[in-house]
Amino acid sequence: MNTAIDSPTLPALLRRAQAGDERAMNSLLADIAPYVARICRSITHDDGADAAQEALLAIYRGLGSLREPEAFYGWVRSVTVREAVRTSKRRGAETACTQVEVGRTTNPLDAVHITDVLGRLSAPHRQILTLRVYGLNEEEMAETLSLPVGTVRSRLHRARRRFQEAWQPSAA
Repeated sequence: MNTAIDSPTLPALLRRAQAGDERAMNSLLADIAPYVARICRSITHDDGADAAQEALLAIYRGLGSLREPEAFYGWVRSVTVREAVRTSKRRGAETACTQVEVGRTTNPLDAVHITDVLGRLSAPHRQILTLRVYGLNEEEMAETLSLPVGTVRSRLHRARRRFQEAWQPSAA
């Protein structure tokens, strides 16, 4: 993630924010807001702004519990994904995860094709693939989605297969 806060400054800024320095907290939240918004949009689609607001609030409230400054961005991602999934469930969004934020691809059309293929998958399959893209392992996905790990594994297997079938249909 490209960030305005360079790594030598981050630990000091985190300590100040955890100690109650409002300017440090505002600086942290302003820096991560675009990252949080991208994650929320890709998980909740239309409810991305609401999910981002909930995620930033959860980050604000939970920052005091963060013990390892080098884990900050991973922790932010985990909190954001959890809050986006909660927002999606709360809204009963059947259209969750209709697009994935794709990093730099060699062909810009790949992002369009990926979004198109994801759009043809069921909502649970889109959601599980999006969580995998954000680096969650099966146990983390199970906790985030409130599902048994076995269900996550089978859903992930089926989602990958459906995605592959839609991406490269067999010549029959």
